[in-house]
Amino acid sequence: MSSHVEPYTISVPEADLDDLKQRLQLAKFPSQLECASPEQDSWEFGVPSSEIQRIVKYWKDGYDWRKAEAHLNELPQYHTDIEVDGFGALDIHFIHQTSSKEGAIPLLFSHGWPGSFIEVTKLLPHFGGSGDYPAFTIVAPSLPNFGFSSGVTRRGFGLKQYAETCHKLMLKLGYSRYGEISLSSLQFDGRRCSPPSSTVTQGGDWGYAITRAMGLLYPESCKASHINMVVTEPPSWYNSPGLALKHALTPYTKREQAGLERSQWFRREGYGYNFLQSTKPQTIGTALADSPVALLTWILEKLHDWTDSYPWTDDEILTWISIYWFSKAGPEASVRIYYEAAHPEPVHGVPYEQFKTYIPGVKLGVGHFPREISIVPSTWASALGPVVQQTEHDKGGHFAAWEVPEAIVEDLRAMFGKNGPCYGLL
Repeated sequence: MSSHVEPYTISVPEADLDDLKQRLQLAKFPSQLECASPEQDSWEFGVPSSEIQRIVKYWKDGYDWRKAEAHLNELPQYHTDIEVDGFGALDIHFIHQTSSKEGAIPLLFSHGWPGSFIEVTKLLPHFGGSGDYPAFTIVAPSLPNFGFSSGVTRRGFGLKQYAETCHKLMLKLGYSRYGEISLSSLQFDGRRCSPPSSTVTQGGDWGYAITRAMGLLYPESCKASHINMVVTEPPSWYNSPGLALKHALTPYTKREQAGLERSQWFRREGYGYNFLQSTKPQTIGTALADSPVALLTWILEKLHDWTDSYPWTDDEILTWISIYWFSKAGPEASVRIYYEAAHPEPVHGVPYEQFKTYIPGVKLGVGHFPREISIVPSTWASALGPVVQQTEHDKGGHFAAWEVPEAIVEDLRAMFGKNGPCYGLL
């Protein structure tokens, strides 16, 4: 395994661009199921055929990947080998933006599906630190099977292994203790700064589960986490009798009632992808690997349904999708995390359900967003661990770091800044 950390430049071969254009040229589009009345939303059935045809035409004839690639290459990108127990050395791509300020907080950002390291880019300019605001050093990997990191085709690479990869990356960079954040990383100026002795993390989607796994498996290193998605159940009388009593006696607020309705809608109308990816990842993987139109449609539905009326531009959408299409392991690799989380191996795996329970020792901040796909009452979130901060935001959805980056920044500043509940923790 190489001990070196080397700069990374995204450089998609011209032949791959030609192949993409040919596939787009030969695309066949489906007929459209019509609405019964003008009041119905045509997105109710999935992505409208007319919308896909419009974006595919722009992808083929107007979108400039080289321009997007050059913009991404302005980020401080690196790669290095990480040895994962039982799986050998994986080449891990990551963003690493350090701060020269004394006491800067190392922050690990872990994305989820269908996101990538790109989600953190809107946060990066805000972590320099000033006045009462803390400075952060950001580490944001492409998770294995995503983006420009290695893929894994052997069975058994589950949440434990994702957590191990992120943990060992932080150790290799010199951050022996850290807090967790499931985002991406800041810009690196080429100077090697003396790392603080501990760090923090933030995460949503699978980043939520991975950062929780890091707190569970590496409590000596992971000291605090902030999450912007919560997947859990009501507090139980057995594990949290005090919270269970509070939950039983306290009526839900309007936010909590609306959130539970949103969660129920998602389970009823938007959960099909999860069942498929959790049970037959190879089947959907074939479509994603072969057809850029299938990949675009599969992910665009989530970008539309899971956000809070975010005004996506075509260039944003296509850069987001192209990172998957040009990914090192192929777009099909990204869905395997669902199967592995749902079918953990007895020895190597950590059951996903374990992250819905109380994890001691890791201070926890929670951001609640109204158009998230899993929204729970505050008492439910309080049962996850030593919760020190809960913030209710009036706008934002599943991709909060991209949709409303200022909200994530405000949460982190309040949590770790002067007079915050985690000030001086690291």
